[in-house]
Amino acid sequence: MKRIACLLLSSLFILPAVGTSVADDDKDHHHHEELTAAQLGTVSFPVSCAPDVQKPFERGVALLHSFWYEEAGKEFRHISADAPNCAMAHWGIAMSLWHQLWNNPDAKIIQHGVEEVHLAKTTDGPTTPREKAYIAAIATFYSNSKKLNHDARAKAYSDAMKKVYETYPDDHEAAVFYALSLLASEPHDDATFANRKQAAAILEKLFATEPDHPGVAHYLIHAYDKPQLAQLGLPAARRYAQVAPASPHALHMPSHIFARVGLWQDDINSNLASVAATRKTAAMGMGGEGHQFHAMDFLFYAYMQSGRDADARALIEEIRAMPNKKDDMYGKGYDPHAATLSHLTALYPIEMHDWSAAAAIPPTEVAGTAEYSMIFWARAIGSAHLHKPDDVRKDIAEIDRIYKKRKAEKSDFAEAVEGDRKEAQAWLAFAEGKPDDAVEALRPIADKEDAMGDEPDGAPAREMIADILLESKRPQQALAEYQTDLKLHPNRFDGLYGAARAAEAAGQQADAAEYYSLLLKVCDGSNSTRPELSRARELVAQK
Repeated sequence: MKRIACLLLSSLFILPAVGTSVADDDKDHHHHEELTAAQLGTVSFPVSCAPDVQKPFERGVALLHSFWYEEAGKEFRHISADAPNCAMAHWGIAMSLWHQLWNNPDAKIIQHGVEEVHLAKTTDGPTTPREKAYIAAIATFYSNSKKLNHDARAKAYSDAMKKVYETYPDDHEAAVFYALSLLASEPHDDATFANRKQAAAILEKLFATEPDHPGVAHYLIHAYDKPQLAQLGLPAARRYAQVAPASPHALHMPSHIFARVGLWQDDINSNLASVAATRKTAAMGMGGEGHQFHAMDFLFYAYMQSGRDADARALIEEIRAMPNKKDDMYGKGYDPHAATLSHLTALYPIEMHDWSAAAAIPPTEVAGTAEYSMIFWARAIGSAHLHKPDDVRKDIAEIDRIYKKRKAEKSDFAEAVEGDRKEAQAWLAFAEGKPDDAVEALRPIADKEDAMGDEPDGAPAREMIADILLESKRPQQALAEYQTDLKLHPNRFDGLYGAARAAEAAGQQADAAEYYSLLLKVCDGSNSTRPELSRARELVAQK
């Protein structure tokens, strides 16, 4: 379920260009005045700037808290123009440049941040010790970029925000931004989720007293965006869209929790609303149009798990008809449209267990999709189920080609491509008649996914292990794997059906009936013609 979401971490927003002028923003900035606290959430952030920019400043902070960075940047640039002595306007611009939960700014953006921090420190206007502390904190991130890597600077910023938080215990904004910094500086491969839990503890106290604060609900969702923690995130997920209904991201973000706990209709509703809001604000000239691809990715996944196959197919066709829009903020030459289309095109036959269709996916579905390994990953799995190892090897060779290219480019996507390669190699062993080798190759991937709460590419690796064991006539072992996986990925269509089939083959008819019944409940109201649902209805009727 990693989808492109794990690659981009909700990153489908457009960076403001370095040097963007206030005049460039004038044509659509008037829309900000329509964004009230009822639409963006309630923020209290007093600053020592001119009184007439207090409300716009808090609006800018609210936009930051909903990751509407391009619009936040516009807001703070206008404040700087209207109140040239407002040092904190430059703090706001610097904050809008770094997208903390996914973005490693390049040298050009870092230099822009350095310049804004310098202006914040040298602007001839009043600044309180509290404001200076905020400015000093963001300065730690942009400073020493030639000596310190991104992770070290993110940690330095978090340490600085901790001091602000401790120095001003009554400043709720300091607490919220410190909590976000803990999430942004989370150590890689920390299966204890220590930073998440620490952030959540801070935010939960605020959530009880400030339920209308956009950052509190938003960052709680991020803190709990792991299967081991997701149930704790439901109150924030239910609240956030109500707090900031004008924000496309606020409408989408609850689906991170809904997807984790298998609430597919809530997931669908959330992302339909987000796509509609994205298109509405884009039509008004506001930034973030690319966000809809991220929401569509979640929408597709929820459709597939709840048996809404026709809706999933229609969504693919809708995306296919949309224009390509490349944007280098996602990596050199990255095209969010092509990436989403290739991803969903790859997943559809895999989720449908249509192995022939998967093996025959055209690698150049649209211009650029051949550069995304998911197509070849799906082809390899399809060919493996058809026991055509030579075809699997050809697809692995293509994944290797893409991996070498991404690695040479030092692309953030190289790691994901390597993951696709490892899974395809496991399926090659299956195609060669070596199911034990396939399981052995997949098990470390599954164990890591389980420990880290990772969202897998398309299908959980443990579910793949269970599928292989079931195909190998080992239903009892398969059932144990399905059961383990369903604890972390509840209400997945293949997980429920696989567990039912395995239980049935193992002679555990009561368990089989329970899983079949749950599958039918999850797909209630769908018009799917999948044979799995027909089988489930037959067995439940017999019971």
